[in-house]
Amino acid sequence: MKILLTNDDGIDSAGIQRLAEILRSRGHKVYVIAPDINRSGISHAVSLLANPVKLSEHGEDSWACSGYPADCVIAGIMGALNDKPDAVLSGINKGANLGTDLIYSGTAAAARQASLAGIPAVALSLAGDDCYYWNMAALWSADHLEELLAYWENDTFLNVNIPNNPHGPGGIAETIPAKKNYNDSLSVMTAPDGNRWCFLAAGQETVTHETNNDWNTVARNFVSISRVYSYACVRPFYPAAAVRRD
Repeated sequence: MKILLTNDDGIDSAGIQRLAEILRSRGHKVYVIAPDINRSGISHAVSLLANPVKLSEHGEDSWACSGYPADCVIAGIMGALNDKPDAVLSGINKGANLGTDLIYSGTAAAARQASLAGIPAVALSLAGDDCYYWNMAALWSADHLEELLAYWENDTFLNVNIPNNPHGPGGIAETIPAKKNYNDSLSVMTAPDGNRWCFLAAGQETVTHETNNDWNTVARNFVSISRVYSYACVRPFYPAAAVRRD
């Protein structure tokens, strides 16, 4: 399979590098186009609409892009590569992209951009905030690639979150994105020159506790798979969570 990998953490991130290595070892033709610096939280920004982007060689079939995650995908599927990819994988992201995170996530935006062009697309994230088990997550993703792509449908992308467990997840569950409240706070300070400086402090996140949402699913050590419409960040309705244990 011809696969385009991208992310929003930057081309040197452990998640994308380990995933590329393992997929290549399985015989896939892997291309990497990823931002040259960390572009987390950039959402679906596109630089190519106003300015060209530069692709700099960065190893085997890999290029660092001066633009945003969506730019990486646009370049990769519209002629920057010799092949058109059969699938686009965005990640593996450092940290979860659960629920309302989809609005802000560059990881999700890259997958969305591919899906808009009719290419199967998966956003992959590894939950956690400390020691990340990249090898586990990359191996799991490669082992379940065909299964993940089977969930894909036209006009959607898949948002996949992997629990950060060294022993691996307990199974897979189809989910809806959770509704998250970030409870952030803003501090405003006026400088001597009269300019106002605004500082945002992260609050304690709260989540609506539906039994089949992605947040609760990952907390139970299951991989969460949400099918998200490409044209709007809405929540497809599943009458009941479809859970499969490995």
